[in-house]
This record gives sequence, structure tokens and C-alpha cells, in this order.
Amino acid sequence: MFLIPSLLGILLFMTPVITEGGFTIPIAVLAKSFRNLLGNYSTLVVTSIVLISAMGSLLALATKPRFITESKFLTGLFLPSPVWLVVRLLGAVFVSMAFIGFGPEHVVGGATGGFVLADLLPTLLSVFVFAGLFLPLLTNFGLLEMIGAFMTRIMRPLFGLPGRSAVDCASSWLGDGSVAILMSSKQYEQGYYTEREAAVVGTTFSVVSISFSLVVIAQVGLEHMFVPFYLTVCLAGFVAAVVVPRLPPLSWKKNTLVNGEEKTFEHEALPEGETLFSYGIKSGIERASHIRSLSDVLKEGLENAADMVFGVLPVVMAIGTSALIIAEYTPIFTILGMPFVPLLELLQIPEAVAASETMLIGIADMFIPAVLAANIDNEMTRFVIATLSVTQLIYMSEVGALLLGSKIPVKVWELVMIFILRTLVTLPVIAGVAHLIF
Repeated sequence: MFLIPSLLGILLFMTPVITEGGFTIPIAVLAKSFRNLLGNYSTLVVTSIVLISAMGSLLALATKPRFITESKFLTGLFLPSPVWLVVRLLGAVFVSMAFIGFGPEHVVGGATGGFVLADLLPTLLSVFVFAGLFLPLLTNFGLLEMIGAFMTRIMRPLFGLPGRSAVDCASSWLGDGSVAILMSSKQYEQGYYTEREAAVVGTTFSVVSISFSLVVIAQVGLEHMFVPFYLTVCLAGFVAAVVVPRLPPLSWKKNTLVNGEEKTFEHEALPEGETLFSYGIKSGIERASHIRSLSDVLKEGLENAADMVFGVLPVVMAIGTSALIIAEYTPIFTILGMPFVPLLELLQIPEAVAASETMLIGIADMFIPAVLAANIDNEMTRFVIATLSVTQLIYMSEVGALLLGSKIPVKVWELVMIFILRTLVTLPVIAGVAHLIF
């Protein structure tokens, strides 16, 4: 009960495989195959899901039928707070306009609502279906308990996190950051992460996968420098992971569990007479011994998938489209980037004015800075912008919207602050390495 499901979980979520697009994980391969299977129907499917989520929530709040109010799962799915109901309804409006192709170009264009509908939502749907369904292989059968025992002596001193968070990091690094967010949210809901730990893991370790990093560096015409680029990403990301959680707003988060109880860390200490290996194995087997019915595990997997599909896709449509509209059609990010000119000049980054326009626009979508940087002549500047865009991590077209739509306790202003802090912390590191390379 411990060994076989845990090995399957490692195979699906943590084993790197080589595909035409580079390194990935089997769960991402399954997701891509599912999207290809949906083909041209993918936009119809995600549009239907967003509309069902919005209209279902509206009807449920108006009528409060007993079959929903008496079900904890359906209550969480279709009885959101008024704020999230508005977000779902906005997502429904945006997705309808983009699907039909009727409305202002600002909303339905290929760089805004059209992009979110045609590219982002089908990808997330595919990931959520398989990641949600198979997530219990990682979380329910003792694997996290075992790895947690092994890694606590590293993760706790460095990042103030339990050892089990190393699994979130590995799965996102090799495959997809949305998987790590899903894992973190479920770990928080099940009482394994505190408010602070869930927020730190979700905003720090939901890193961009290796395969997408290659797309970013190729966009700025420096794919031949992928190795130094990715090593710089890892170095800057490590520094940010150590520093940013020790600063507000993450340092203000409470070490309380989802039920309000204060978390103690005595259970992370190694019992007398135990080795790390023996204690890890015992902890894993103890967790697996609680499994009474595989059908209950399957039900939990289906609920995981439904929760993310119906709860998060409308949020991504609403917030992602809004962020992209601001980035594409207003000068806000250009104006906000102006204060970075003196800092970039201090760091001796060439074409500082052009580079400053990309500093904060990444909060809308991570790929936009690389698109803008492609027009900059200086290779060092393009390298800095591409590396920074990957290490900033919080972008509202996907990661930010996923975090807000999940159960992880973060607010919009906190995500903005974390994004700015990650920018300020990682930029000097990236600039320093760039000066060594160029």
C-alpha cells in the first residue's frame, strides 16, 4: 500500500522524460495528449466549463438546493463568496465574447482574451484533469511523509518549510508550476501546511519548468546560452527562496493550520534510536496504513480535478484577460518601470530605458518581457530580461490567477508585493552573473 502507489506517483510527477520539446514529466505528456485528443473542441469544452461554473454558482446562491448545501464538496464548488462570484461571472462574460469573437478587440484579441481561451485554458484543463486525478498517489500513500523526514534538515533551516515541500519543487521544476500549486493547496486543506508554509511554497516553488524556460531564452535569440541562463535562474531563484519568505508579506503569515490551530514542529524531530532512512520509511508506512478504500482515494482524485477545473479556470479567464488588457493597451507598466532606470544604470545594464519597460510587465504574463526584449540589440540586456522574467514567478495570466483561485491564503496586493520583492532581490544577482558572462 505504501510502495506501489508511491512509486507510481514518483513515475508520474517526478521522473524526467525526454520528448521533442525537451525534458518534462509523464503527467505533462498525458496532459498534452489529452489536449491533442480534444483538438478543436478544446475551446468549446473550456467555455462550457466556465459558463457552468458561473451560472451554476449564481443559481446555487439564489436557490441554495439541499443537495449542494449538504455536500461539503459541492458547497465549496458552487457557493463562492460574493467577490469570487463576481470574478466567475466576469470570466463567463470574457470567455463568451472570446469564443464567439464578438466584442471589443481589447477583450477578444489574440493577445488577450483570445490567447487565454485558445492557449492557456485548454492547457490548464488538461493538466488539472490528470494532476488532480493522480495527486493522491503523492499525498495519500506515505511518499510525502518519507521524503519529508529525509529533507526536513535541509528545507526547514534554509526556507522555513517542511521537508515534504521538496516534492512540490521537484514536480514543478521538471514539469509544470500549476501542479505544485495544486499540491500546495491540497496540502494546506488537509492540514499538512500552515498558512505561511502554503503561501511560501505556492509563491516560491511553483517555478517555471525547464521546457518553458527554453522557449523563453529562444524568444530572445540566446538559445545557445541555455545552460548559463538556466544555472543563473536556479541561483537567483535560490536566493529569492531564502530571502523573500523572511520579508513581509510572507513573514506576516501565521503558522496556523487551516482549522486555526497553531502548528508545532516536535514531530519533525528525529526520534531517539532512529536514522533518517528508518524514520522516513516508518512514517510513510504509517500514513499508508490509514488507507481503507481505494474507491475513496479515486473519489478524492476526481474531486481534486473538478475543484480545480470548475473553481480555477473561470478565475484564470477573468484575471488573466484583465491583466493582459492592461499590459497590451495601457502605458501603466511602462510608467511603473521608469523608477528602475536608475537601478539598471547602477547595475551597468546597457539600454536601461528599454529594459525598464520590461521590469514589471511580467506580472501580466511571463512571456511578454521576452517578446519586448527581442527588439533590444544588446545581448547582455536580453539575457538579463529573459532570466528575470523566469525568476519573477508571479504572473497573473496563470500562476497569480491559480494562486488566487486555490485555497492558498494569498491576496492580490500580497502577490504584487511578492513580485516586486522577487524582482529587487533577483535583479542584482542576475546582473552580477551577466557581467561575468558577457
